[in-house]
Amino acid sequence: MQAEAIWGEPAKWEGLAHRSVTASLDAMALLDTIKHGPAVEVSVRLTDDAEVHALNRDWRGKDRPTNVLSFPMVDNAADRLAHSGDGPPVLLGDIVLAHQICCAEANERGVTLDDHASHLIAHGTLHLLGNDHLDDAEAERMESLERLVMRRLGLHDPYPV
Repeated sequence: MQAEAIWGEPAKWEGLAHRSVTASLDAMALLDTIKHGPAVEVSVRLTDDAEVHALNRDWRGKDRPTNVLSFPMVDNAADRLAHSGDGPPVLLGDIVLAHQICCAEANERGVTLDDHASHLIAHGTLHLLGNDHLDDAEAERMESLERLVMRRLGLHDPYPV
């Protein structure tokens, strides 16, 4: 299925993705480095649940759909950016969002699809930058960064108490 058919106007989503990625870099204190150093590239694919299910199964061994997947291109991306100087562009990786799951989650949370997608793109970007939530300490740090990103975007708290 064509992404435009389910997600809508590509230019809107490109701007939204750019703002979310930029706010994520800022939350990790990497924005100034980027302004005076290499360009950063992140690919965001907006697709349907079936494609995300297949990617999740084939690349992560989890035979189910999920809301967002991140595929990092470099190890230690945040460190690499912080010490890269004026080098070539850094390809952080790919983020893939599943439309139906994103819509259902946005509805459950009482937020717009745009706002929820902004959160998930930020979440994915933070993964590309080396953050994770495999244990409680990592999860707490990552959630704190996500909250900071969302505040900087003027959006909802993704983890209300």
